[in-house]
Amino acid sequence: MSDVERRTLQSGLRSREAFTLRRAQILLASAEGQRPTQIASHLGCVVGTVHNALHAFATEGIECLTQKKHGPKDAHPILDEAKTDPLKGILHQSPRHFGKVRSTWTLDTLADVVFEQGLTSRRLSHEAIRQAVKRLGHGWKRAKTWITSPDPAYARKKAARDRLIRLAALHPDWVLGYQDECWWSRLALPAMHAWTNEGDPLRLVERVVPKGDTDPKALSCYGLLRADTGGMLLRFVSGRPVSQVTEDYLAWACERLAAEGKKALLLVWDNAAWHVSKRVRAWIKTHNRKAKTEGGVRIVACFLPVKSPWLNPIEPKWAHGKKAIVEPERLLSANEVRTRVCDYYGCEDLQPITQLTA
Repeated sequence: MSDVERRTLQSGLRSREAFTLRRAQILLASAEGQRPTQIASHLGCVVGTVHNALHAFATEGIECLTQKKHGPKDAHPILDEAKTDPLKGILHQSPRHFGKVRSTWTLDTLADVVFEQGLTSRRLSHEAIRQAVKRLGHGWKRAKTWITSPDPAYARKKAARDRLIRLAALHPDWVLGYQDECWWSRLALPAMHAWTNEGDPLRLVERVVPKGDTDPKALSCYGLLRADTGGMLLRFVSGRPVSQVTEDYLAWACERLAAEGKKALLLVWDNAAWHVSKRVRAWIKTHNRKAKTEGGVRIVACFLPVKSPWLNPIEPKWAHGKKAIVEPERLLSANEVRTRVCDYYGCEDLQPITQLTA
């Protein structure tokens, strides 16, 4: 071993590359007269690693300290430039044209069609077909996940909701109502895209409640969207939604519907705690027995699947209302919020339902 090679190996001991460091250690130990079994024992490697390093040094010299990259360097893609135009032509057509059942492309569908059209000798993998599309200058993004609910009984509960919709259409004296609660914040501002001030975007600042302001930061209200008229039955709450307030609201809504000659309220709502509570369920049973004997509007409750707001049409109504009543330049009082909400939905500004305390 020459002096130059020894100095190179000594510098290899300070390398950050594990491959170079290990080979420098092996070659320097061998130059000191250690046997391969001893070197392997001291360095914690197998004897084959030592033999490979010694053989590489004998054939390549000091160049053996650089790790070689394995694999073909000049490998050509299966779908090369010669097949770019046919691939582009396939993508510009519907998969139905090639006998597929869907009308949008997926990587699997494209791989099948490319193979069936004879552009490849075998069916390509996801990555191969994705790279081929990328070489065309197109980005491939997986389609968004379909709106789903984690509820295992989603299909059954949705079918129950759809059944109520059909029944309401057959009975003019029945009302299908989509019920939900909403908080109207005085501080939070919804996302708006049309606020301008003389052509410049309006910059919004964080809201702060001034000292001495005794109004609540947010107001809660119950709402029932009627499927027959599209109107809302709205009542604010002095507090938060609880079982007692839910009972009072349902009783008020049934009185309103009974005055119109209605016989049943097909109630579609979510699984909020104050909806599924034993107290509310018991109240509905008692109310229905009373309505059957004395007359009135009975309630048929339908609980939506868990985490499925798209099945309740009142949800977008809340979102539109929050954008409609917002005041970007000043902080609204609680009375102003309540008045604007009632005006927007065309409802009476009634006295809020009081949450009773023990």
